[in-house]
Amino acid sequence: MAEPSESPGGPAWSDRAVLLVLTTVVAAMAWAMVRTGRASLLEAVSFVTGAICVWLTVRANVWNFPIGLVNTASFSVVFFEARLFGDAALQGVYLVLGLVGWYLWLYGGERRTALRVVRASGGEKAAVACMVVILTVVLWRTLHFAGGSASFWDAATTSVSLGAQWLLNRKRLETWHLWILVDIVYVPLYLSRGLNLTALLYAVFLVMAVMGLSHWRSLVRESSPPLRAPWPEGLAG
Repeated sequence: MAEPSESPGGPAWSDRAVLLVLTTVVAAMAWAMVRTGRASLLEAVSFVTGAICVWLTVRANVWNFPIGLVNTASFSVVFFEARLFGDAALQGVYLVLGLVGWYLWLYGGERRTALRVVRASGGEKAAVACMVVILTVVLWRTLHFAGGSASFWDAATTSVSLGAQWLLNRKRLETWHLWILVDIVYVPLYLSRGLNLTALLYAVFLVMAVMGLSHWRSLVRESSPPLRAPWPEGLAG
């Protein structure tokens, strides 16, 4: 596997220490909520793997993808049981996108090298915005017909999340703008469905997304010359 992280500065052990503390804290919180009956065991697994996955993404570490696949599998069941059908279906799409993203981060750069963090082009951002709007409308009507809960917000967050994942797979800085937006909506949405631990997780995600935006900006600034993705761009970057 190629170099797993492009985190600048600081020894590698510092990231491992933060990861260890993060894992310990979220695992303790998840176990406490399971013991008090405020969350299911499967939701707890989703909580722990989700927190680890996002932290690795903040650090631009490619190991976020295998951890994310475990998180996707557990969340698909949690959301289906809560009748959030859009989010449940989204996990299946994430499974495919996660595998694609894993490959692209390792080999999607020039001459099959690892991708670097860059800013998206204007055309790329416009294309993602159009996709989000169209998909939101289509999913909203579909989920409403299927009797899903909070069908509009479910459709909107699903669509924005897909746009964010597409940008993440290409290692675009703007992925964090969409993750911040969607996390702001997810917290009250999951609270309304009684998914207290998941709502807490997404509140943590929101803080981490702000950290990710700041860290990835520093990676872009350190590029010389500053990198911006061309448009259109082939799969190989």
